Amino acid sequence: MKVNIVNKSKHKLPQYSTILSAGMDLRANIESTITLQPFERKLVPTGLFIELPQGFEAQIRPRSGLALKKGLTILNAPGTIDADYRGEIGVILVNLSNCKTVIEDGERICQMVIAKHETIVWSLTDELSETDRGSGGFGHTGVK
Repeated sequence: MKVNIVNKSKHKLPQYSTILSAGMDLRANIESTITLQPFERKLVPTGLFIELPQGFEAQIRPRSGLALKKGLTILNAPGTIDADYRGEIGVILVNLSNCKTVIEDGERICQMVIAKHETIVWSLTDELSETDRGSGGFGHTGVK
């Protein structure tokens, strides 16, 4: 699938790291380093603008290495970029560690996965079909 992209960053286009990768790493596009104090969050620009076809979304997900090594994650994970959004992709990073951390220009800060989705039409009803699970949730099957 081809997707139109405008790259106003000083970095190369996002790319898949391996042939079977689902996500592409996005990079911080910043003039100077960003320091995140413990539990602080900031919107980090990427300099990228995309035009997705109808029926697709871009999901912004954390990078496991950043989460493990620096305690950085995406606050609204996964973030959703709708097909009709034309603004710059920004990433809401949060520092969940006990130490301040620094984000450098060009640092890979998240993954972007392009996913197909359906648009539904509600069918109002008075009752739903029965299942074995029923309304059980939030750990109803136990811990072990």
